[in-house]
Amino acid sequence: MERSTICLWDFSWYTLAGPGEPYADLERVLDETQDFGYTTVRICAAPLLLAGGLGLDDLAESLPIEGLGRRETGYYGERTRWYAVPGGFSTPIAERLLQLLTGLQRRGMTVILSSWEYQQSAAFAGDRRWHDAVTAVPMDERLPTLARAFTALLHRIRDAGLLATVALVELHNEIDFSLLPALDAVAVRSVDAVRREHPSVRVTISMGKPPHLAMHRVPAGLDAGQFHVYSYGVLDALQAAIDIRLTASEGFPNAALRALQRADASSWAEYGRPAAWKLEATVVTDQMFYGYDTIDADRWDTWLLEHYGPYREVMRREIESRTIAIAEWGRWRGVPTLVGEGWIGYTPLHGRFEEGPVGRALAEHGIATAWEQGVAGVVTCSNAAPHHPMWTTDAAWQRRMNQEFLR
Repeated sequence: MERSTICLWDFSWYTLAGPGEPYADLERVLDETQDFGYTTVRICAAPLLLAGGLGLDDLAESLPIEGLGRRETGYYGERTRWYAVPGGFSTPIAERLLQLLTGLQRRGMTVILSSWEYQQSAAFAGDRRWHDAVTAVPMDERLPTLARAFTALLHRIRDAGLLATVALVELHNEIDFSLLPALDAVAVRSVDAVRREHPSVRVTISMGKPPHLAMHRVPAGLDAGQFHVYSYGVLDALQAAIDIRLTASEGFPNAALRALQRADASSWAEYGRPAAWKLEATVVTDQMFYGYDTIDADRWDTWLLEHYGPYREVMRREIESRTIAIAEWGRWRGVPTLVGEGWIGYTPLHGRFEEGPVGRALAEHGIATAWEQGVAGVVTCSNAAPHHPMWTTDAAWQRRMNQEFLR
């Protein structure tokens, strides 16, 4: 597997494709992605929607994008990474996927096809049928159903003459953080089912937090290891202090969160909640949406910087040791490995801690370690993509990191 530099387009390539949005013009954004030194984009290909046989063909032809819904002022998720989706348009996602692959082919670039459908993709739709259809699949049938959907989708891609653009298929993103069974024998059989139909394509399943201290637990039978390396450290301490990971916490919002909010922040009662089905369709809680939508980004960053000292070496060592563990697992299994996401964690849209000197230093250490260990593909930073502020503020850094990894 050739070395690749990965840009995390996730589901945003279709949820933020309205007029004036980052992915409205695929040709332009592909040009930028290539110019920044990326060889590969990693996307939610929405296989269950496009080829799952779930009766959603009309949505595949024209998917209404709504985001999490409107509030009295603004919309839910407007300052929350990945959820800042105003919606108000429809996208022909089936047609658009082939347009994307055609654009990649012309540029000599590749794609990692994944699915976020059991994590959050359906939450952005203006029609709940996608969510209802995927959740109606019994738990023990979900991975085999994904395998059948990807098999059918790859047939379409092959028939369009675009199969060579597919560097890797992941049955799903972060199986361990999704509404899916564990990575077990059924999962491996599901991977094998796709491989039998498309032997030229590498097939795997992504893990958000593999067992770094016991990688032998990750089963054989995957064509690649696509694992994520996040070291939350000081970010974990802040998220715990302001209690934004849970739902229905007594006394929320607490004093620690209120101290970080903007002066014009809505109260918890005024903020309201997205539709219940949208919250069911995503792994992010209502408290996190409220917290991130009302945080003062400067106060947030200041807290992290002031408390970072005791976590510095721990976070650096975690990133290094986890990357080494992933690489060693790949050597043991005889398959390539990739770090498809990294390196700190989930921050508000306008926070700069991960994009600033501290976060860049940790990312650089992770990328250098991945290069030294022979990892086949790496992300510069999960926040380094067209739908994040880092795309425009740190283009030179992205070019440099990609050049260094591909040297």
